[in-house]
Amino acid sequence: MAFLANNKIIDHVYIVSNCKIAELEKLLENIFRSVNIALVNELALLCERMDNIDMWEGIEAASTKPFGFMKFTPGPGIGGHCIPIDPYYLSWLARAYDFETRFITLSANTNESMPYHVATKVIRCIAEQPIALKDAIVLILGAAFKPNVKDTRHSPAEPIIEHLLEMGVGTVEVTDPWVDEYPAAGQVFPSVPISDDMLASYNCTVVVTNHADFDVEQIARQSVRIVDTRNMFRDVADRDKIVLLGSSM
Repeated sequence: MAFLANNKIIDHVYIVSNCKIAELEKLLENIFRSVNIALVNELALLCERMDNIDMWEGIEAASTKPFGFMKFTPGPGIGGHCIPIDPYYLSWLARAYDFETRFITLSANTNESMPYHVATKVIRCIAEQPIALKDAIVLILGAAFKPNVKDTRHSPAEPIIEHLLEMGVGTVEVTDPWVDEYPAAGQVFPSVPISDDMLASYNCTVVVTNHADFDVEQIARQSVRIVDTRNMFRDVADRDKIVLLGSSM
């Protein structure tokens, strides 16, 4: 059992029979999340093509069931050290035993496709404006892989930036209250300060990480167009400028 300053870090340690079981438990936990995130991501893509469907409202309704449902939400992709990697590690290990983890690998592939989908939504928002793609400026809100941390490992911000630049967007900038600078696409992006004038200067603002520090009302009021991948603007009344991942509304 682990100790810190002669005190227990946790109240209870669950003991398994061997190290292989302990490793399996960790893989199961992370891959469980990967598979369920892939499920809601795929349904979100479907909802975007259907009329008058909002995946987020459907999730909230399903969450009222008192048993048999665990809430997962769509997003721009997965990040961190474990969830993007563990499905592929298990797939590699399974091949040594002449076994293919098709379901698990397919789920991981679905999650990996989300940054490209987000980038295409941004391109469509820019196409609605009287500006050439090469002159467009896009702001990435959040470089960390999850809210209210400074950890950027495998953040979906990186592939989104890469796709946008490959698609011809002239300038991409990043703002993150937890991250001073963010390396991506062979560049280092310093975190730019948020102001009314600054927000209004971007052709599209992309929510990648919904940090609590972001002023939702300010961003919604001043931004030209917003691609919201986290439903961060769910309580904003005027939603005309917001394109929500997983909604056709």
